Amino acid sequence: MTTLPPPGPKRLGLVIDLDTCVGCHACAVSCKQWNDGGITGPLTDREPYGADPLGVWFNRVHAYEAGEGARGRTVHFPRSCLHCEDAACVTVCPTGASWKRAEDGIVLVNPDTCIGCKLCSWACPYGAREYDATEGVMKKCTLCIDRIEDPARPEAERVPACVATCPAGARHFGDLADPASPVSVLVVAREGYAPMAELGYRPVNRYLPPRRERMTQLAASPAVPSVAPPADDVPPAAALTGFLAWVDRMLSR
Repeated sequence: MTTLPPPGPKRLGLVIDLDTCVGCHACAVSCKQWNDGGITGPLTDREPYGADPLGVWFNRVHAYEAGEGARGRTVHFPRSCLHCEDAACVTVCPTGASWKRAEDGIVLVNPDTCIGCKLCSWACPYGAREYDATEGVMKKCTLCIDRIEDPARPEAERVPACVATCPAGARHFGDLADPASPVSVLVVAREGYAPMAELGYRPVNRYLPPRRERMTQLAASPAVPSVAPPADDVPPAAALTGFLAWVDRMLSR
């Protein structure tokens, strides 16, 4: 079995804002496009337009309903590898194909030594491992190491493809081991959390919950009309109140 390295000076990871994610799937599409070549590619598909499509995606977006009726809201939850500090997917690997970088904590898979046994996918409680049925190996999010380590890119552009493409600014990337880094400050300010932290795998990625003040405003807003007004009678943005004002602000970001 594979051993984990001692903690390094960095813990690179993602911070995802569930308050501003609009579920557009741009992160998933850009991830698939960028990683379709290079060290992890291709991200294959089988019968993508058939009755039983099967493909490899490093990032998937799920949608849930929070609350009830007119005062409810849809929460979009992007899911990818959390690059856990105590990564069970690494320690169960019989060949050493699944491994964790000591310098920054990124978890990777070596396709040359992976035998496709799927032990890592069974060990991962987050469902972040992807089995490539065409190539017979496991694949996963790499935080786009070919982007973040590219010296030809300006420093500001050395971020994962999903971060670079998010139109709502809901995705952030940085060193979560540094308490002064922008991502660490954001996590503290917004009370970011690691999903299923009680399992003890110590995920690096963090999620920012919906803002309390916005949820309070939403709960206090009047019910949404069941029938939209005619186009000619739609009030200007300045006249919108309550829930409709919240929707307008979200769509205007």
